[in-house]
Amino acid sequence: MYSRHIFPLLAEALADTPVVLLNGARQTGKSTLAQSLSAPNAYRYLTLDDQAVLAAAKNDPVGFVAGLGGPVVLDEVQRAPEIFLPIKTEVDRDRRPGRFLLTGSANVLLLPRIADSLAGRMEILSLWPLSGAEMANSPSFNRADWLFDGEIQAWAIPACERRHLAMTLLTGGYPEAVGRSSPRRRAAWFESYLQAVLQRDVRDLANVEQLTEIPNLLQLLAARSGGLLNFAEVSRTGRLSQTTLKRYFTLLETLFLVVRLPSWERNPGKRMVKAPKVFLPDSGLLAHLAGITQDSLAAGSGLPGRLVEPYVLGELLKHLAFSEKRLTLSHYRTQTNIEVDFILENRLGKLTGIEVKASSSVDGKDFKALRHLKETEPQSFQRGIVLYAGREVVAFDVDLFAMPLSMWWADRPAGSRIDGK
Repeated sequence: MYSRHIFPLLAEALADTPVVLLNGARQTGKSTLAQSLSAPNAYRYLTLDDQAVLAAAKNDPVGFVAGLGGPVVLDEVQRAPEIFLPIKTEVDRDRRPGRFLLTGSANVLLLPRIADSLAGRMEILSLWPLSGAEMANSPSFNRADWLFDGEIQAWAIPACERRHLAMTLLTGGYPEAVGRSSPRRRAAWFESYLQAVLQRDVRDLANVEQLTEIPNLLQLLAARSGGLLNFAEVSRTGRLSQTTLKRYFTLLETLFLVVRLPSWERNPGKRMVKAPKVFLPDSGLLAHLAGITQDSLAAGSGLPGRLVEPYVLGELLKHLAFSEKRLTLSHYRTQTNIEVDFILENRLGKLTGIEVKASSSVDGKDFKALRHLKETEPQSFQRGIVLYAGREVVAFDVDLFAMPLSMWWADRPAGSRIDGK
């Protein structure tokens, strides 16, 4: 079992909050993490994937919740939204912390009927697929917080080896996919995973007229991962009305299969592109849908940026899920096509820009967009970082650095204070 870096945050939430919801895509390890609490904390475990439990929850939600007794884990709660109001009633009667640990494979923030019913009574945590650090059993420290303002020169990051990076990109972070012994077995798992999500979760959440349209849309979005989201263009290509397309897109967002990354904008007078970017956040699933294989990567001279940028997006999301600095993530693009891939921003408005390069070398031209950001936002700009598939941390200025992508799985040196702690 992998050690999940969000576990301390989960334990803290259960110590002072009546209801905690751990949500994320199917097969990210939510059930395993929840069940790890059962023995020491006497949590009873029930899953709504069990038809008997599901029937009880749906037929008599008030009686079902009233009969739960002590602390309980309820798995896959999105399958029975009827239980949320009875849980609210129970919590209003008895607000002891840690009464309900819920897990769900749908983002309740996009399901207002569920989210509103427990407002002020529930803490929501997100569990993404395994991070590079978790897979490497690297000690837990928040790499997003460190990128933002950590001591860069204090960490001797090892070289990013092309073969390791390629395998990381193709594998992704779903624990089952990581555990598969060969590319063929991994591909079989991704295929069955998509089928399971379509047959179960899509049907649970929406009345979809043509189930075959969803995988076709996912394929179209995979080809556009990392690009600006243009509903009109996707609508024409996919031969879907924009109303249907937006409904399906929201459904895929709700299931954590796609991510909409907002644009950064602060000054309305600036000529910024306001369209969000769209990503498939797991590089392994993206590679599977895009038909990128070990053989095709070996035949090429470099690594495809269409995989590397989504990989970084996924790693940032995994670390932002337990960020102490409460950072937000966006992208920056002007109408003259000056683009910074990612912007990390804290609550004081301080910014760190991140560019992603798939190449193993970097030069001054790769900092053009970061220098633009620095010049146009001098009061807010902290630093700019180019993540690349290279060997060294290199300073290009006092606040501009190139850094190997291996930082996502490299060990933190014992006793170091690289994040200021």
